[in-house]
Amino acid sequence: MGRTVIHASLLFVLSVVFLATLVRSTVGFGEALIAVPLLALFIPMQVAAPLAVLLSISIAALVVVQDWRQIHLRSASGLLLATVFGIPLGLLVLTSTHQQWMKAGLGVFIILFAAYSLLSPDTLRLNNDNRPLLLLAGLLAGVLGGAYGMNGPPLVIYGSLRRWSPQQFRATLHAYFLPASILGMVGYWRTGLWTRTVTREFLFFVPVMLPAVLLGRALNRRLSGAGFLKAVYGGLMLIGGLLLVEAVTGRV
Repeated sequence: MGRTVIHASLLFVLSVVFLATLVRSTVGFGEALIAVPLLALFIPMQVAAPLAVLLSISIAALVVVQDWRQIHLRSASGLLLATVFGIPLGLLVLTSTHQQWMKAGLGVFIILFAAYSLLSPDTLRLNNDNRPLLLLAGLLAGVLGGAYGMNGPPLVIYGSLRRWSPQQFRATLHAYFLPASILGMVGYWRTGLWTRTVTREFLFFVPVMLPAVLLGRALNRRLSGAGFLKAVYGGLMLIGGLLLVEAVTGRV
């Protein structure tokens, strides 16, 4: 009986890693919503969080190598630069006594944006990079990353406004996440959370991660522009809903 439970737990963890990697490789974001809370059911959070970041670095590196020609390098660089200045502001948010209201407001905004974009898909769009909006998106990504470890929503919103193709969207977001995740991993290393256990678990998951990245790339190439944007907006609504749930239940 005990061995059966262990095997079932191992299969569950491997399935979570495969699914999270597949989602990230296909659309460019969203794996943290799957990986961290589900892995934490069987792995201590002190291991699950840095493990998720280490997986993020590996996925991003593979995608950048695969599709570097699709990267909007200027956009990715601007977003990353602004993120650096946003992270300290996010750390200040951690000390705020109004975090639940902030999460709720952010969740409502993300849901409304996604819903409006689904109902009126051609209304909100940018034909070229808008420098102020680009820097604002990067700054907000840094704030959310520093406060909640959730850089993605502002980046995804900006990418959807720019109407990047599925391939450009995937490659550009990963070009951003690669250095951003490396910085996060440096933080885990400096605080002693990048341990031998994290490295050992990561190496164990590599054989599951690699085919998921390849499959995600194949699926990404099958997506049309309109269908891909619907998937992106659906992911945003899921993120907004999660933030609302966390605000209502008091999770910070």
